[in-house]
Amino acid sequence: MLFPDYRPRRMRQNRTFRRMIRETELLAADMILPLFAVEGNGIREPIESMPGQFHYSVDRMAEIAGQAAHAGIPAVILFGVPDRKDALGTRAYADDGIVQKATRTIKDAHPELAVITDVCLCQYTEHGHCGVVEGDIVDNDATLDLLARTALSHARAGADMVAPSDMMDGRVTEIREALDENGYTHTPIMAYSAKYCSAYYGPFRDAADSAPKFGDRRTYQMDPANAMEAIREVTLDVEEGADVIMVKPALAYLDVICRVREEFDLPVAAYNVSGEYAMIKAADKMGWLDGSRVMMETLTAIKRAGADMILTYFALEAADILNK
Repeated sequence: MLFPDYRPRRMRQNRTFRRMIRETELLAADMILPLFAVEGNGIREPIESMPGQFHYSVDRMAEIAGQAAHAGIPAVILFGVPDRKDALGTRAYADDGIVQKATRTIKDAHPELAVITDVCLCQYTEHGHCGVVEGDIVDNDATLDLLARTALSHARAGADMVAPSDMMDGRVTEIREALDENGYTHTPIMAYSAKYCSAYYGPFRDAADSAPKFGDRRTYQMDPANAMEAIREVTLDVEEGADVIMVKPALAYLDVICRVREEFDLPVAAYNVSGEYAMIKAADKMGWLDGSRVMMETLTAIKRAGADMILTYFALEAADILNK
């Protein structure tokens, strides 16, 4: 039998060779850990639909943030669950809001850790939508000022980066102008640029109590069938001043991550979302998958597709494996 001169198995025969030719290297430094902040004291409450994830009161935030910093994870992203809501989501941009307090706590305890803050209204509004509602319509332009006020309040609290996740048209421009006019020209914006209207967000909406009370988010989040539209959305955010561009979710949209990486020279983030996390955890619990191996394979695939940074609930778990 004749063989070609190149026999690929030669370089797979031992661990050393496999590591030497590995094309994609996953690092703890690639990851951003999402955290859920709640009002109260001494709270570390499990999130049922996201095994291994918790609600933390502000006084417990320094502890979990310290674990991330110690593991070599460079940043956390904060989501707030307020104790009261209203039609305009006023707790989102209150100086004593939950994210603002959590930001101050983490930065005081771990100044070397980057704190990114989610900028949206859905957790803070009675109706659960990401903007101002008029009748049964989410009013894009009326929402922009509130988003800018939220981002500015986060920057004043010490946020290192703000991340608008609302998908309103023009919000990056509005936020950039508000930050610049108030002396926060150094604060970067991570834009949720290609955010799809996805069923993978279910566990997050439980954790953040952010499910819409009527309708859905199809009028502002993207159709999962569309890829060209993602390029248009990212182009707009880049033109408006985004510093980092994001694709969300990640695993079902690896093709979009790849296309965005090829088209743009800005850093690309990808959000390995709650549903992707929960599916692996559930299958591991049932003994259907090796959860740790599938976790690492998934994160490696997201990076291989082109993500420079990965927002993932697996961050601490994966960093533990990588650091060993």
